[in-house]
Formats: sequence, C-alpha cells, structure tokens
Amino acid sequence: MRYLYYPGCSLEGSAREYGQATEALMKALGVQMTEVEDWTCCGASAAEARSRLLALALSGRNLALAEQMDHMDILVPCSACYLNLAKSNIEIGTDEHLRAKVNEILAEEGLSVRGKARPRHLLDILATDIGAEAVATGLARPLTGLVVAPYYGCQCLRPLAAFDDPENPQSMKALIEATGAKALAWPMGAKCCGAALMNTKPEVGLTLTGKILENARTADAIVTVCPMCQMNLEAYQKKISKRLASDISISVIYLPQLLGLAMGIDAKELGLDSNLAITPDFRRFLTATTAEAC
Repeated sequence: MRYLYYPGCSLEGSAREYGQATEALMKALGVQMTEVEDWTCCGASAAEARSRLLALALSGRNLALAEQMDHMDILVPCSACYLNLAKSNIEIGTDEHLRAKVNEILAEEGLSVRGKARPRHLLDILATDIGAEAVATGLARPLTGLVVAPYYGCQCLRPLAAFDDPENPQSMKALIEATGAKALAWPMGAKCCGAALMNTKPEVGLTLTGKILENARTADAIVTVCPMCQMNLEAYQKKISKRLASDISISVIYLPQLLGLAMGIDAKELGLDSNLAITPDFRRFLTATTAEAC
C-alpha cells in the first residue's frame, strides 16, 4: 500500500511525536508514504475566519500539488488538516465557479486544482485499508491488562461522516483490541474537548475537557487521533484536578503510539518521551511488557 502524505504544521511542531509515531508505524506495517512536495499550511481554523476564499486557496494549493503526483489518496493524521482539505476538495470539485476563483489565485504559481485528490484521515486508513488483523499479525508486545479509552474528537467525524458514525464511532475499537488491550466503552469518545476555547473561553474549555477526563477514570490511558484534542487532554490535567479537588491524571497518547508499542517499536522512536501526560503506572506497565516480550 502507498499513499501521499500530508503531515501538516502541528506534526512538525507541537505534535512532533504524532508525526514520529505515524511514520514509524507505517514503516513497520509496510506502508509507503510519499510526502506532498512543497506542502504548506492548510489554513487551520484561522484562515476561514478571515476569508473563505483564502482558506480554499490554502487547501487548494496543497490539493493541486497532490494532483501533480502519481497517487490521489492523501494520508492526513491531523484532524483539522483532514477536515480542511476534505471540505475544500469537495467544494472545489463540485462548484465550477468557486474552482475558477481558486485556480485564478493558484495560477500565479502555475498551479491548478480539479478536486480529484482524496484526503483521508489516518484513522480511516488504519481501520479501513490496513485493518486490525495487520496489527495483530505484527504483535510483538501484547498490551494485555491495559484499558484504553478511545477518543475521536470532532473533526475526524463531523461534519463529514466519511468512515465512521459521528454519534457512535467504533473504528478504533478493533485496532485497540488487536494490541491485547481492552477498549473502554464510554459515552465521551465523540464529545468536544473545547478545542480553541481553552484560549478564548477557558472556563468553558476546562469544563468540557474535565468531563472527558472524569469519565476516563476507569481507563489506564486515553488514545487520540487529533493534536488539538491531545493538547487539551494532557496539558490541563493539573489545573482541572485543582478545580475538581480530585486527581484526574491519566496518560494520553496517540493511536499510532499505542499500536507501535504493541508492535515492538521503541518508545523513543514513537516520540513517547515528548508526551506531556504519561503516568508512573503507565511507564511501569510498559517496562513490564517490554521485559515479558524479551
């Protein structure tokens, strides 16, 4: 299997460990990724607030670059990047007038976009194309005894229900259980973490993230597929614990980190030393499973 790869800005900055883990896992699974040449920011959430055309042109440029390459499926780990690219691709591909306006902007670089690329979330590719069986086949360090809460967030599920049920997502369950861990059945997997509200309305953001962390008390770790969700869930645990007068500390890791650990990839190669929230109990569990695997 091979895909174009759009890492996006977060995976080269604040979520570098997500990028490390994705590349390490795909290599272990025998998946070839070719980075989109000369990719740039997709516009994140800020561009659309300024100008819808600007947002479309930023995503459109990356889509145009992808269309020049020899494969149309684009693997996108960041949920915000995925949503921006996927929505823009649909609009550009279906609205001839809008496509002409975007291409007028891109013409300055000698580019044009048709809306023929296929942005796909990393979770979609793991669950749909690769499948849990491939993870189970490559299992080197079973995570038996670990309880994991699958947290999807909003943007990989809504508003585009491309590969899972936005209200009752299940695509992580089989992947988690292929590692030997147990996937926690809980009601918070698709609830909003507050996203950028942590900056604009922190009280609201802390309340939303706090509810997720409280509901994960019976798990050993939360697994995410979104850099923004990861940041909110791991960076504010001390502040939320103080507000609740209760310790809600829990390990928060990315899905490819979990799968990579089970497949015997070294924790450093997966960037686990860059995660902000790894509890002592979780570290002891990893040490024990590593010793058993040896």
